[in-house]
Amino acid sequence: MWTMWPWAKAIRLLVLTSYKPHVAHLYNQVAIKPGQRLYMVNQLYPYTVRFTEETLTARSAAEGSNASKRSHRMSSEGNGEKIKSPANTTPSSDGSPPAKKTPPPGPDKAESAGHWSQGLKVSMQDPKMQVYKDDRVVVIKDKYPKARYHWLVLPWDSISSLKALRPEHVELLKHMQRVGDQMVRECRDAHKLHFRMGYHAIPSMSHVHLHVISQDFDSPCLKNKKHWNSFTTDYFVESQDVVAMLEHDGRVTVKEGASELLKLPLRCHACRKEQPTIPKLKEHLKTHLPA
Repeated sequence: MWTMWPWAKAIRLLVLTSYKPHVAHLYNQVAIKPGQRLYMVNQLYPYTVRFTEETLTARSAAEGSNASKRSHRMSSEGNGEKIKSPANTTPSSDGSPPAKKTPPPGPDKAESAGHWSQGLKVSMQDPKMQVYKDDRVVVIKDKYPKARYHWLVLPWDSISSLKALRPEHVELLKHMQRVGDQMVRECRDAHKLHFRMGYHAIPSMSHVHLHVISQDFDSPCLKNKKHWNSFTTDYFVESQDVVAMLEHDGRVTVKEGASELLKLPLRCHACRKEQPTIPKLKEHLKTHLPA
């Protein structure tokens, strides 16, 4: 409400441009159209101006309600910016998470198909990514290889993680290992490079996948300590060890505190010499590359 008090011999001007307000003065009511100007001359009495909008239709009322909610949300977030989800994202490979639309649920819970951790499920269906497939598994190239040769063997069956494995999966894992062995045998550099096959104890990507990776680690995608330690410490569980656990215990157990292994110092996997930084480590690894 605006109240205007008279000044001696003063003339006041009020310009109203709001949406269809009504001006009530004593017993007079005047409807103002959008954009119309109202000139008020105050010589004697105070004026009280009340703004009221015309009755809204059901549709416009709903739109007004939504606008009010949007306005409230933006004001509560500050600077008019929308609240960002915990992560917006694109599919990434192990160790390269970028950002998410929803918080990642537990390994045994259903996840959104658009979530970055579901990227493998998309890649395994892409013919351009496939290098081998049969009725049980498919092999794809890792999008961000950590070595010269880095493949992922994935079952067609939906198995979210190592924790979801059961005794009935033993034969499937053995088949995955045989396919991995076949990939190594058919590699043109198999005679001069060493390979390992295994699983990450706590993978960043959903859907069980077996890494088949050469031990040169000669790749621009190997960028940080997490990448390195995920393949050169006990965080990387050998394929035959996973099969043995499943056969003996009926399940796969991940050691407590496995995530702490990613924080260990950078040590050469060949000579165990510690290196201060990734660039220094990569320079050192060149001394172990085959001629």
